[in-house]
Amino acid sequence: MRLSFGMRGVSPWQKVDPNHIGLFAFQPLPRHAMWSPAFLSIALWQPVFEELLFRGIVQGHLLQSMAKQKTWIGLPTSNLLTLLLFSLAHLVSHSISWSLLVFVPSLCFGFVRDRFGSVYPSIALHAFYNTGYFLIIEAVAT
Repeated sequence: MRLSFGMRGVSPWQKVDPNHIGLFAFQPLPRHAMWSPAFLSIALWQPVFEELLFRGIVQGHLLQSMAKQKTWIGLPTSNLLTLLLFSLAHLVSHSISWSLLVFVPSLCFGFVRDRFGSVYPSIALHAFYNTGYFLIIEAVAT
């Protein structure tokens, strides 16, 4: 059972999928699928693609054009704008709550990209994060 948190058309007493808790939908993978092509795509290929696009192209271009303007708690504007685009891009295939959940990791990926001046450390961190996330969710779900 889940609380509706003001969602229209959903009763707080309505039975729903046990993988839904509050506003967050957990997406566990069965043990046999952990090293499948789908899992490897999520854990390895998507981080490579996303980091090359968002940290490499978008954040790299913004860094050059904005000359590292500092804003909120010392973070460059380029990181914050890339963070917003990254979160919005996740709305295409995920819920709003999921898109908000990528906000903090995205901030870290952008910080690592700025700190080391390269996209490769952020790719490694993103792959590590995705792998760890799905391994933990799979362990909790079983």
